[in-house]
Amino acid sequence: MEQTWLYISVAASLLSIGAAIYLFFWVKRQDPGTERAQEVASWIREGAQTYLKRLYLTLAFVAVILGFIIAVVFSFDLAEVASGTVSIAPGNGIKMALAFVGGAVCSAIAGYMGMAVAVEANVRTATAANESLNKAFRLSFYAGSVMGLAMVGLAVIGMSGIYLLTGNPDIILGFSFGASALALLAKAGGGIYTKTADIAADLVGKVEVGIPEDDPRNPAVVADNVGDNVGDVAGMGADIFDSYVASTVAVMLLGASAASLSSKYVVLPLILCTLGIFASLLGIQFVRVGKNGKPGPALNFGTIITTVFFSVLVLALVLLADINIGILWATLTGLITGVIIGFTSDYFTSEERKPVLETARVSGSGAAMNIITGFSYGLVSIVPSVIGIAVATLLSYFLADASGLPGIYGIGISAVGMLSISGMIVSADAYGPIVDNARGIAEMSGMDAKVIETTDTLDAAGNTAKAITKGFSISAAALTVLALFAAYAEVVTAAGVEVNMSLRDPIVVAGVFLGAMTPPLFSALTMLSVTHNAFDMIEEIRRQFREDPGILAGTSKPDYATCVGLAAQGALSSLILPAFLAVGLPLLIGFVLGPNALGGFLGGSIFTGVIFALLMANSGGLWDNAKKYIETGQFGGPGSDAHKASVVGDTVGDPFKDTAGPSLNTLITVMSLVSSLFAPIIAAFHIF
Repeated sequence: MEQTWLYISVAASLLSIGAAIYLFFWVKRQDPGTERAQEVASWIREGAQTYLKRLYLTLAFVAVILGFIIAVVFSFDLAEVASGTVSIAPGNGIKMALAFVGGAVCSAIAGYMGMAVAVEANVRTATAANESLNKAFRLSFYAGSVMGLAMVGLAVIGMSGIYLLTGNPDIILGFSFGASALALLAKAGGGIYTKTADIAADLVGKVEVGIPEDDPRNPAVVADNVGDNVGDVAGMGADIFDSYVASTVAVMLLGASAASLSSKYVVLPLILCTLGIFASLLGIQFVRVGKNGKPGPALNFGTIITTVFFSVLVLALVLLADINIGILWATLTGLITGVIIGFTSDYFTSEERKPVLETARVSGSGAAMNIITGFSYGLVSIVPSVIGIAVATLLSYFLADASGLPGIYGIGISAVGMLSISGMIVSADAYGPIVDNARGIAEMSGMDAKVIETTDTLDAAGNTAKAITKGFSISAAALTVLALFAAYAEVVTAAGVEVNMSLRDPIVVAGVFLGAMTPPLFSALTMLSVTHNAFDMIEEIRRQFREDPGILAGTSKPDYATCVGLAAQGALSSLILPAFLAVGLPLLIGFVLGPNALGGFLGGSIFTGVIFALLMANSGGLWDNAKKYIETGQFGGPGSDAHKASVVGDTVGDPFKDTAGPSLNTLITVMSLVSSLFAPIIAAFHIF
């Protein structure tokens, strides 16, 4: 039965990838618009492709080095290390290294496919907006679906293929580590790139010289639009891919280590992911803008209907395949909690809700009031999400336990339940940067005011969709790392080391403090990279304006390429320290202070990582939409004191929501995976 389901998973993955490829070519067949619009789009496309090539070449070099290290380290069989026996098994090392490289490659392909369709869809969405909002929405959402469907298809086919070939979930841990390592660097690098350009373009363009956001006279405008693709499309695709795979492999490891569970509970997470693919394929068909012309409700309805389809499929699985009823309760707990947390993010970031309206209102009193209000609402937004995570943790644990399943297995299934509908969630998320780019192309190519107004409407819904996705993925990451935390403890125990993570042990407490320190430090490093790089770009923009007055007069063309190059070089050179924190610090803690301290380290990083990620994602989205609300003509409109204050607030929020915040859930996942992967080596080091 297990093998049959694995073949079904492979078939579902191929169907998902096939649908993504079909939609990609459907998008390319749409009208690309005027010659001027195509020229502007070509600047964005070339900039995005150039950066990703440089990024992936760098990551390929890193992957080869890490793959070699993994191949050597895992050639030693440490299963009986407690008895003093260590044997050589080079085959295991090679399998683990190949799985690691495979995870990195699949993650890169998913991100690249999303970026490739985004840079084709942006100009076509702007052109379609000249006809109707409905047509533009349909095109941009289907383009976003390319990444959503490609991501889940590549993830499931990778995990299913490895398990069919090896029958060992530990090897899939290597696949997950490869995906996570690439995701962290792609998301952090893309986030640094996009916010470097965004901040520089806003502060000089909007505040200093008073030109619109996407005015072609701004030398940073192309880099800003390139950043939407490399950060919000390719980077976010790799990020969700990472959480999706990590949650699945964590539950597979727990299923394999639980003596009370049969083998079907090892492959059950893959089965749930397969059902999620079918649910997402169905749900995408129901995303339509109604007569009211509001894209936001259409995206929300798509999420809800996908959730319903998935719930029905899981119910059928439990009833027909002799699966413990606790699986249904744990899955529904995670699924419902994820949706509730997502819509909580919608409340704190939507233009129609009090937090955004209040932040916009007080902006007339200056940037300080805007920042204080937005930051405060960001802190408040943590409360419902953390309560939701706590409730999901308790419910999934005790409902699973009451049904005869290990409680921690139920928590893992809850995370898988949240992420199983990622095909739909990522489709809605990728829609956001596509319509943002469409708005930029419309303004840069001189399209009618009607087109810009339509793309503004689409863009506002995209900002909210991105905030919902971030809340969803952060919450799922919290449950995922709890399952990985349990998997780490199981691996250490299996290696013959007694796990004791009592807070009465000073070694554990030290680990907790060091772990709690890491997410804030990571956030600081990435945001300081943004400000450092943005400072250099601001000086470059000022230089161009100063040396060539014809740029602002509209008689000279700015040097876009220099700004694109500054953003790319700054992003790539800023990744060294964040990468060390994610991979090197857990190993350092483990080898120096021991397995128990490393367990405390993981616990501390989970708590502060989730708190900071929620705060940054929600407050950043809130500041952005407060600015956009004022730009609709409210509270003085564009150029007013309220607008200038909101631009400053949005500038603060940019690295919050698009650089540090969404990278933190990947950080804590990577640290948990590194710890679980190298746990036998750490245990062996302390035994000997």
